[in-house]
Parts: sequence; C-alpha cells; structure tokens
Amino acid sequence: MILTGREIHREVLAGRIHIDDFDAERLEPNSYGFRLAREIISYEPEVIDSRSPIPSQTTIMDDAGMVLMPGRFYLGGTMEAMGSPHYATTLYACRSVSTLGVWIQFSAPLGHSGAIFPWTLEIAVAAPVRLSPGMIIGKLAFWAMQGDRSEYSGKYSGSASAVPSRLSLDAVPRAIETQSPRR
Repeated sequence: MILTGREIHREVLAGRIHIDDFDAERLEPNSYGFRLAREIISYEPEVIDSRSPIPSQTTIMDDAGMVLMPGRFYLGGTMEAMGSPHYATTLYACRSVSTLGVWIQFSAPLGHSGAIFPWTLEIAVAAPVRLSPGMIIGKLAFWAMQGDRSEYSGKYSGSASAVPSRLSLDAVPRAIETQSPRR
C-alpha cells in the first residue's frame, strides 16, 4: 500500500520517515518531490570493467547548472537524505523532467527499509539538456511492507552523496570449467 502525501507528512513528524530539509510544499498526492544535488559524476574509461573500481570524474555544478549530453551516462544525487526503517521506497522522475527526455532512475528504483541516505541517480538524456542544482527532479514514494522487517546494510550504507558503482566489491565469480558432455 502506497502512502498518501498527508500520511508521509504525519510519518515525517512522527520520526518514522526521514527526509533532510523536509518541506511540506514538496508533498504530492502520493510522493515527495526531491532536488538535484550539485555533484555530477561521469565515468572516464571507454570500456568499463565491472570487476575493478571505475575511474570517474566529479563535476560540481554552479548555479547556472550543467548541460548533459546524449550518449553519455551520468550519476547525480539527491540533495536530501531520505528513507525509512519502517517503509520501502521507490524513486521516480517527475513528469516535467521526464518529458524533457531526462531519465533519472531506470534500473534501480527500489529503496530497502533502513536505507537512509542521499540517493544516487542514474541520469541519461535524449537531447542536450541543462540541469541545475536544487531543481525538483523526482519523487520518492513510500510503501508499507508485509512480513518480517529487516533493514538495509549493503555496500552503499553510509553514503553522503552520489556514489559510483561498487560492483567490484562483490565476489568475482569463478571461471566456469568447460566439461565435455558425458556419453
């Protein structure tokens, strides 16, 4: 069951939902509008090896913003640390941003209960688009959970801003031995 904006507000006041710099003006019927942080991360290599830490470049946007280009992949972050130990969350672009041809979260929109930090946004654009820090870029929805609750304690715990992939921290699978079929 998704929470209404009014219920999100009640749960923030009760301390069951955490949103840094909460502003009731950004509540919507079933979500909360969040803002784009100043940092934009881009990967440097032409070929990314998922088994190794990825060299990246961080750009700090000034108030004029930054033009993002098609064919590139960017990571941004939310200005707000958001989440809840009591609810699961999902993150979406706001309609005004998505109709500009900006995708902010196309593969990992689920926030586990207990994950409370600034979200890393996966950003790609269809045409050159200028984005600015502080703009409302997306919405966070909160969902009641069923069953025994456990809290997120993964490799992105404690993040303070956008974070490049940490896939290289996972165990590397062993090579699969080729075997000839038994006859």
